[in-house]
Amino acid sequence: MSSVASAAGFADLGVPADLAAVLATRGITIPTPIQAATLPDSLAGRDVLGRGRTGSGKTYAFLVPLVARLAASGGRARPGRPRALVLAPTRELVGQIQESLEPLAKAAGLTTQTVFGGVGQNPQVQGLRRGADIVLACPGRLEDLIGQGHCDLGAVEVTVLDEADHMADLGFLPGVRRLLDRTPRESQRLLFSATLDKAIDVLVKRFLRNPVTHEADSAQSPVATMDHHVLHVAREHRVSVLTDLTSAPGRTVVFTRTKHGAKALTRQLNRNGVPTVELHGNLSQGARTRNMDAFHSGKASTLVATDIAARGIHVDDVALVVHADPPVEHKAYLHRSGRTARAGAKGTVITLMTDEQVRDVRDLTRAAGIKPTITRISGSSHPLLAELAPGERVTVPGGLVVEAPATPARQGGGRSQGGSGRNRSRGRRGGQPATQQQGSQQGSGQSAAKPAGGGGRSRRRPAAASGGQSRHSASSFSSGRR
Repeated sequence: MSSVASAAGFADLGVPADLAAVLATRGITIPTPIQAATLPDSLAGRDVLGRGRTGSGKTYAFLVPLVARLAASGGRARPGRPRALVLAPTRELVGQIQESLEPLAKAAGLTTQTVFGGVGQNPQVQGLRRGADIVLACPGRLEDLIGQGHCDLGAVEVTVLDEADHMADLGFLPGVRRLLDRTPRESQRLLFSATLDKAIDVLVKRFLRNPVTHEADSAQSPVATMDHHVLHVAREHRVSVLTDLTSAPGRTVVFTRTKHGAKALTRQLNRNGVPTVELHGNLSQGARTRNMDAFHSGKASTLVATDIAARGIHVDDVALVVHADPPVEHKAYLHRSGRTARAGAKGTVITLMTDEQVRDVRDLTRAAGIKPTITRISGSSHPLLAELAPGERVTVPGGLVVEAPATPARQGGGRSQGGSGRNRSRGRRGGQPATQQQGSQQGSGQSAAKPAGGGGRSRRRPAAASGGQSRHSASSFSSGRR
């Protein structure tokens, strides 16, 4: 089937042929419910309030009309004066939106610039000075650059708020309001969110003009391809159960409640032979990028993340999501779970529950509209684990090894690298940061010695991490060691 024919569904909604063709080259030929509901109104220039769960296709629901509207208006970006603004709560999400936007913007001859903290601002300033049609930004850094005189929102024609409810949860709404106040009142505004609550109503009443509201694939809508399970486990068995689940084939995302818990669990899984990286607010932007690259490429099979990172994780083919710590509220549960079973794919969501968490998990799943299968298991030898995460368990000695910094050279007069006075001699091997190199040279996480034994489910079962696993708190996997 030709790309034009494949894109007929989008063409029927009014999407320009060149943009529909771009979507078709990415395998996107049939509009999702949120796209089908919102595109006719957003393409017509109306303000839109859209609700759709994570993975429902919201990104293209606002990117397509944004690009189409700018291309149709025929304007040109001037230095420091973007024509469109997309606001998102996290730098990971900004990066994901940029990745989806790039081919659409290229087809329309538009330029883009990302703006977020955690990195030096000079490249962002230079990009704004060159003139960017579309700016994709986190509120804090954008306000900083506006305050320094590097950006003016007075020429914005279209503004998009993505994950508006998450921005409210993170306390970003005051900054969002200040930014929207700087955009022309007559400009188009598109607000997308997984939930539409009172915090979002404040933005709607103040900034959207006669908005059209569309609610498709709401957060509480059941996902037919997503299976939910609760494993009732003893506290001292949590790490061994997680090791078994994450050493199965495929990508796994594990969520913890705290940054310290994410760091500790990452260390424990690597020690037990599961190549694992972490994602949380204590990491530098460089470390976050390296870790996500390792997870995308398959060097790491498991990602351990906190709630604040949940919205920015978009990796294809995540087969399993595990709530190592049950989240505090149901919206976090839904957004965490949305990392799997995306775009019609199948996925499994597992929540680990200890005795003292029974009531909280029951209330959590009820509020989320989920009826999970609850099973009490005795540990990592329970046969249900093989059903939830099928396949041979494979481990790599040391997991994803973090290489120690090399000793700075003291010969030849001079610093080892970089010239900043700090030790930058972590080095690179084969183009990869040394901090992300895998300890095994066997490739793709395959261990040299495959588990022996019959029955179709042989495994290597690494010893559980020592050091008082029974003392882990409900919200952290830290064992108290430094």
